[in-house]
Amino acid sequence: MSSSSDASTAAQKKSRVEFDPSDIIADPGLRKPIEEYDTGIRDQVRKEYSVEKDAAYCFYCYLFKQPRSDKLGIDAFTKTGFSNWKKAMEVFIEHVGGVNSNHNNARRHCEDFKNQRQSVSHIFSSHSREMEIAYRARVTVVLRVIRFLLLQGLAFCGHDESSSSTNRGNFLEMLNWYGTEVESVGRVIKENAPGNNQMTSPQIQKELVRACAEETTRAIIDEIGDNHFSILLDESCDKSIKEQMAVIVRFVNKKGQVIERFLAVEHVVDTSALSLKTALDGLFARCGLSISRLRGQGYDGASNMRGQFNGLKTLILNENPFAFYVHCFAHQLQLVVVSVARSILAISDFFSYVTMIVNIVGASCKRRDALLQKHHDKIVEKLERGEIFLGRGQHQETNLARPGDTRWGSHYTTLIHLFTMWESVLEVLENVCNDGNVAEQRGMASGLIQRMESFEFIFILHLMIKVLGLTNDLSNALQQKDQNIVNAMGLIVTVKELMQDLRENGWSTFLEEVKSFCVAMSVSIPNMEDSIPVRGRSRRGGQLVTYYHHYHAEIFIVVIDLLNAEMNNRFSESSTELLRCIACLDPRNSFSKFDHGVLVRLAQIYSDDFSTSDYLILKE
Repeated sequence: MSSSSDASTAAQKKSRVEFDPSDIIADPGLRKPIEEYDTGIRDQVRKEYSVEKDAAYCFYCYLFKQPRSDKLGIDAFTKTGFSNWKKAMEVFIEHVGGVNSNHNNARRHCEDFKNQRQSVSHIFSSHSREMEIAYRARVTVVLRVIRFLLLQGLAFCGHDESSSSTNRGNFLEMLNWYGTEVESVGRVIKENAPGNNQMTSPQIQKELVRACAEETTRAIIDEIGDNHFSILLDESCDKSIKEQMAVIVRFVNKKGQVIERFLAVEHVVDTSALSLKTALDGLFARCGLSISRLRGQGYDGASNMRGQFNGLKTLILNENPFAFYVHCFAHQLQLVVVSVARSILAISDFFSYVTMIVNIVGASCKRRDALLQKHHDKIVEKLERGEIFLGRGQHQETNLARPGDTRWGSHYTTLIHLFTMWESVLEVLENVCNDGNVAEQRGMASGLIQRMESFEFIFILHLMIKVLGLTNDLSNALQQKDQNIVNAMGLIVTVKELMQDLRENGWSTFLEEVKSFCVAMSVSIPNMEDSIPVRGRSRRGGQLVTYYHHYHAEIFIVVIDLLNAEMNNRFSESSTELLRCIACLDPRNSFSKFDHGVLVRLAQIYSDDFSTSDYLILKE
């Protein structure tokens, strides 16, 4: 007979009972019923069976006795034997019974046992192996699609994912395309996959995405290893009104390269320093990171982050005094410009008018197209007159961009575009004033024209372009990935020096530039000796100042002084000296060349216990 099925073999391996052929008694009347044998050796008992005795026995019912009994007494044919020969034919016929009788069911089980390749267990086992191969192939295909979408940062779900939809979303559409292009893929997805194993439900997608995230996190942790690292944190509220904390780690890999990795987004109950610290501790525990290996922390200037007494910075420093805090230089520089714009009334009014100009000129596609066309025509005219010349990267098509409050570099871009497209912007405003359908917009356009053609607006436009130009160049330099600390501090000092030089020596040149622009644009220039009311005061109060005092002392000098003061406050001596000290701790420098005064200064800034051994820890 053929070998046992895989299912019975597996059962036998699990059973501790071994089959002994001597246990099989030749006399069927003395032989144990099949159900009394251990399930792991029943097939072997059945293979060793021999028939015939004085009493009648049913071979099928003995081997495959059904769990239930009936009035015919199955035991007579399987255990005690049938010997009532007067009613033999009648009882035999009744024992066989109908199609679903115990006897016929036992007979079918016996036939299946004899032909193992047609048995249910064999078919199930074969199908299981095929299903497993198809399942593995299907999972691999789905993971490839998911990895691609994650790498590109694309959305998974579509607006309508029904079978009748023309666009079912990136995930389903890409999976369908994959199955169409690759035959082996098409054989295991869509209609070729079981209905309950399509691997396309949103829940399955989320589970696989979560698995990818866990693998990515594990790879980052493995890359960090036992090295020291720094963290960058920021908290924000997502679209579902949940407070979240984004965590980024910076470390040096085995090749000596500074690596920055996005580690996690943690949900927090609130943005208090204690809640952020608790969430950070939980993240470190899950990832196997130790706060003792933390060597730097960087956040924004919010009190819950950099608070001197109860901020997150302080809570971490209480556990690890070597986790030095450094405020992002680029962010501090942005805060400097924001402070200037909000503190000086004339500058605040100027940016409000700039925003209104951008909004009304770019309110419709028609106006934007008209602005671009007029600007193009102006460039062509100047080229023909020889006022400007062709060159690579010059006179590119541009438009007024709406400035963003969180990125003051966009304000500088907006002012540059406004200066470049000055005449075109005025013409668009004139068209709105003459042909506008809304009376309110027509009145606003008229007022903006009047404001743009004022000397004060042009004066502040030139001043902010010059000032923001210096800070914007510094901001771009500070955000370079290959920027080093020493060079960054040098750039800050350079900007301060340029600001001071502009204050002391740049007034005359700057005023002449403004006047030249006004003459070119037919804007009247006030007599600098005439008097005007102090800003924010009416003429009735009699508080008058000259135009010279207003533009030179109240705007030009104040803007520069406030910028310098804010830069000195934001880029304090202690923070810059800390960075200078850390720069001296470069592992490429030998300790013999290291200035011990750096250690002394670090001790003065952070603790009295900072010693040479602490330096060695930092250097490692």
